[in-house]
Amino acid sequence: MSMSESLPPKKKRLVAVSGKGGTGKTAFTAMMTRALLDSSMAGRLLLIDADPALGLPSAIGVQVKRTMGQVREEIIRTARSGSQEEKAQLGEMLDYMVLEALIETDSFALLAMGRTETQGCFCPVNDLLRGAIEMLSRSFDTIIIDGEAGVEQINRQVVRHLDTLIVVSDATARGLQTASLIRRMISDDRVIRCDKLGLVFNRVQGNEELLRRSAGEIGIEVLGFVPHDEAIGQFDLIGRPITELPAGSPGLVAVRAIVEGHVIGQ
Repeated sequence: MSMSESLPPKKKRLVAVSGKGGTGKTAFTAMMTRALLDSSMAGRLLLIDADPALGLPSAIGVQVKRTMGQVREEIIRTARSGSQEEKAQLGEMLDYMVLEALIETDSFALLAMGRTETQGCFCPVNDLLRGAIEMLSRSFDTIIIDGEAGVEQINRQVVRHLDTLIVVSDATARGLQTASLIRRMISDDRVIRCDKLGLVFNRVQGNEELLRRSAGEIGIEVLGFVPHDEAIGQFDLIGRPITELPAGSPGLVAVRAIVEGHVIGQ
């Protein structure tokens, strides 16, 4: 089903996925993408890969030719050494440059943040890019952000406010420590505005009640458990998109329940 044929959602949704490295955030985001598209309730869907590792494109079966990091580098180079005419045209060209980095398919669009090579603080450039992305985001009904560990880069590069932040953790103390840190950043430090914060345990092989109690001790609601799924590892190994998992795949079934209960079910 194409984006234009999807049923419009009840409201605009902005959801980010974060957590400790290695917990399967990108695979979870890919399965969430599949579940949203299957539901026909995503409307116009935008995926933002905010992780410099750029794992999401392969997980959803697309190739990235240009990233926002490259756009940022081009702006900085022009500002430093470009002609006066080129510098004057930067503001007018920014929207076009952002659109050039946008990948559109029949089902969704993808914007990859990528890496930035130039060191130092370039706050005006970062603000320009964030403003351009926020403007672009208004054209979409559902926006999913696949972030790296923590939420600082989301606040710095992508958006200022989230409807839902999903923290993905494995069944380890370090995963829960990262989840606790993120909760404090949201609740106490107010790093970013977030209406709802929830925890998803990934690659679970039993002990759900113990995990639920552990989440309660750090004050985070558990949105669901995603079981260990051999098919996900096999797809990763051969480079097949996670979005092509069989409909009955245990991991996808669990993620679909989370999406229906806590994303489109809000």
